[in-house]
Amino acid sequence: MLINCQKCDSRLTIEEAATLPGRKICCPHCHYVFVANITGGENKILQSKEARVIAVCNRKGGVAKTTTVLNMGASLAVYGKRVLLVDFDMQANLSIVLGLTNREKSFYDLLHTPDSAISEVVKKTRYKNLWVLPSNSKMALLAKQNLNRKDFVYLLRDQLESLKKVVDYIIIDTPPSIEFYTLNALMAADFVIIPTQCEFLSVHGVAHIEEAIKVIKERKDKSLDYAILVTMADKNSTAGHVMYKKLLEQYADKVLATQIEHDVKMQESQIMNLIVAQYDKKSPSARQYLQLAEEIEKMLV
Repeated sequence: MLINCQKCDSRLTIEEAATLPGRKICCPHCHYVFVANITGGENKILQSKEARVIAVCNRKGGVAKTTTVLNMGASLAVYGKRVLLVDFDMQANLSIVLGLTNREKSFYDLLHTPDSAISEVVKKTRYKNLWVLPSNSKMALLAKQNLNRKDFVYLLRDQLESLKKVVDYIIIDTPPSIEFYTLNALMAADFVIIPTQCEFLSVHGVAHIEEAIKVIKERKDKSLDYAILVTMADKNSTAGHVMYKKLLEQYADKVLATQIEHDVKMQESQIMNLIVAQYDKKSPSARQYLQLAEEIEKMLV
């Protein structure tokens, strides 16, 4: 079937046009990316709702940020949502768990390669409805080379703009800091999930992200809401119950109803480069991430 490029008006066949997430088409001549609805021989832009962009952040490491990005994203994909995961961490843990190598192009390559398009960097994962923008070792140079750039905090937001009409969710993994990478993620996002264990230093990291969100809300022309996700919960821990109670007292309705338990199946699934639902769909964490996806869906309607 023939279609016209929305930019250069080149006549394309579906076979020669690169089909990307959803119904996105990449023109092989001018590399313009557009969304086509092919009916009656006409090519029209789909007026789909824009993707919700979720940043997953905590200043403290080891709180299951990457695990949450992957398994929440995969759970949303199970419910038929088109999901793009963004590995915006120089450690590239999300990319590694998805079985990608350091040779894959990253956001750094996208930004520093002339005429490069984000559609050329995004990779399809082995899971239905799930794509990833990988990270690699070059990402460590990103902050050094762009920190003095005017409006550097908008670099990620601007690159993601072309994909917001062709996926339902964009979920961003961030490093344990509040600097270049996390600031970019927060400026790109319209919702933030803060994973935390019920232990002192992890909960302390929540407060730092909350302060960063307050500052960013002053710069953005739209609201930036957030929710707190308890991860690696131990129902037998007295200290954990005490910290959870304090978390509720301090943040009230910001704490999500879903809690992710400490689950050995999760650790095993990462070794096998699998999402936990594929490794053991009956495991507690697999069921809880599906429950989390339902809760997020209801919140962000």
